[in-house]
Amino acid sequence: MNIMVFDVPAEKGGALSVLNDFYNEVIESEHTNINWIFVLSNPILNETENIRVLRFPWIKKSWGHRLYFDQVVAPKLVKQYKVDKVFSLQNITIPRVNCEQILYVHQPLPFVDYKFSFKDNRLFWVYQNIIGKNIINSINKSQWVIVQTEWMRQAVIEKAKVDSLKVEIIPPTINLEVKKYFGPNDKSLSTFFYPASGAEYKNHQVIVDASKKLKKLGKINHEVIFTLNGDENNHIRNLYRLVHEEQLPIRFEGNKTRNEVFDLYTKSILIFPSYIETFGLPMLEARMHKGIILAAETPFALEILKGYENVKYFEASNSKELCVLMQQYINKKVLYKPQLEVQQNEIKHERKLITLLT
Repeated sequence: MNIMVFDVPAEKGGALSVLNDFYNEVIESEHTNINWIFVLSNPILNETENIRVLRFPWIKKSWGHRLYFDQVVAPKLVKQYKVDKVFSLQNITIPRVNCEQILYVHQPLPFVDYKFSFKDNRLFWVYQNIIGKNIINSINKSQWVIVQTEWMRQAVIEKAKVDSLKVEIIPPTINLEVKKYFGPNDKSLSTFFYPASGAEYKNHQVIVDASKKLKKLGKINHEVIFTLNGDENNHIRNLYRLVHEEQLPIRFEGNKTRNEVFDLYTKSILIFPSYIETFGLPMLEARMHKGIILAAETPFALEILKGYENVKYFEASNSKELCVLMQQYINKKVLYKPQLEVQQNEIKHERKLITLLT
């Protein structure tokens, strides 16, 4: 059997993690009778006897290049390699092919209630109103749809009007060996950490505003760490200027390795104010490190952190609520609750992506 895996958008962040995790599933699989063809842009994966990797870096040159690939090159590849199944990790199916297609949907923008205007954010407007229609059409054309969370499953069923039996939940694989857990002390209870990109919906603004309020309260020592450089986009540049003008204790430390992020979960409180996610992986990772989490009250946060004791929620746009929560931990008015050993299978499904393909 020949299975072609398409993931040309994947280059960094969560999308690349999903690709790498699935590739590792294939490597570990006992199904040696399957020939796998991975179709990518820039990522480099090793080939084996039954894994072939096709790379097309030119796709990233422009939207026009991507459109040409999707409409012309991709269908030709399916026919050229006599593909029996297509597994699309890129939210859309391949047009004009006759084989079975399984679709992985991890783009939340078409499925959330929050609507972006063309004036405020053209790219997100395009995702919600143009690309979103293509995603919904692809959901209807595919044989199976895979999502990461229950809230996303319900949103897909409602927006695409598909049978609930067609949509499967398979959360991201967490290949994580926890070597150290969160330790509550003066430093860790006054240090706040947010690993996220500079997208506007990641909502760094509410943390900056909360930090500003803390500073006005007087002698409340704290620091905040962002995994940003400060020049990612106009929105982040404006925040960076505000932080320096107000002399807020917020550090823009840039990208961090996975191990550096894990280490910070043990030495700081995770703030997760993002209001648009399919999953929100840092919350699960911080939970596995038995850390304290301050999260915006969203369907995905409530799902991932269900039953977890060291979490407090705030309204995503309410910096005053967040400020109060930060102050309570800094002043030890809220006590850390020691956790029992966290087992991965207690907080995630054991089913793997490859099970739906084989």
